[in-house]
Amino acid sequence: MGLTTGIVGLPNVGKSTLFNAITKSQVEAANYPFATINPNVGTVEVPDERMDRLIEMFHPRKSIYTTFEFTDIAGLVKGASKGEGLGNQFLSHIRECDAICHVVRCFDDADITHVEGSVDPIRDIEIINLELIFADLQTVETRISKVERKAQVKDKDAIFEFDLLKRIRDVLMDGKPVRSLEMSKEEQDLLKGFHLLTAKPVIYIANMSEDEISEPDNNQHYQKVKEYADAEHNHVIPVCAKIEEELASLDKEEKEMFLEELGISTSGLDQVITTAYEILGLCTFFTVGEPEVRAWTFKKGMKAPDCAGVIHTDFKKGFIRAETYAYEDLMEYKSENAVKEAGKLRLEGKEYVVKDGDIMHFRFNV
Repeated sequence: MGLTTGIVGLPNVGKSTLFNAITKSQVEAANYPFATINPNVGTVEVPDERMDRLIEMFHPRKSIYTTFEFTDIAGLVKGASKGEGLGNQFLSHIRECDAICHVVRCFDDADITHVEGSVDPIRDIEIINLELIFADLQTVETRISKVERKAQVKDKDAIFEFDLLKRIRDVLMDGKPVRSLEMSKEEQDLLKGFHLLTAKPVIYIANMSEDEISEPDNNQHYQKVKEYADAEHNHVIPVCAKIEEELASLDKEEKEMFLEELGISTSGLDQVITTAYEILGLCTFFTVGEPEVRAWTFKKGMKAPDCAGVIHTDFKKGFIRAETYAYEDLMEYKSENAVKEAGKLRLEGKEYVVKDGDIMHFRFNV
């Protein structure tokens, strides 16, 4: 689907350490501001137990999990919207992302400097949010000046855009993100063309110490971030970036044992990846068989021909029908033949809205 999530935050909050863990790569994670200047991009597999079980069932020669892209963006500082700390360059990198993972420092460590001199997660969040708001205000003001004259001569499209831009400006002037504004479908479609930073969905990642990650609610910094995120109706995920980096080097069995020793049921990174997938409205369908079991990403609400096009454009052009059944039915009946005999295999046409977990076989003719 080509969607990506940007990892942002102030310098030295653990972004690059987290990115190392996400991609199992070794981007520079130095203890000074702006160690990351160019954005590093990494592709990760989306953890999915359904894929594991499908592989066990079909024993394919090849298996491919669906993937998701993360971009490590250099640390923002106060004044970034005015170009401070290479801010304009970094903001442009965020603009290219579809969602934001905002890493917040929730640990105390005298050996790791903080660009603001102390650990205060809410202050840090508000510094970043304010810079994004300032950047959006500049974008909106520029756009208003371009459409205002057309709106005054009663151009219908210009009036619609001008009215929306004024509402957006009012929200931003009030110190709130654009995503807090209720909009119609038509307004949302228009909004996409503005590429506003505060319109993007956000996940807060509370980076805490190894000693506290098993019981995050005991961490006062985390509690504050959780309250803040809850008020915004956003997700917050507790993570220890150092532990996640260690976990990334282990195989599946070792990883499970390590997590059990730590008293953690699920890796923080797995939660980050699946939550990022969810907030972007992404779903998964599967194609199965002995040659290959594969997971495919699609946007919630997509119809069968569009999902066929995710595999290959020819599948969409020559779409005839889709043979489909639910993953849950396969698990219940234990084989494709049993699913068919139970009458759970369906033939769906062009108007079928594909569901998360559907197992698909497309018929097409080009």
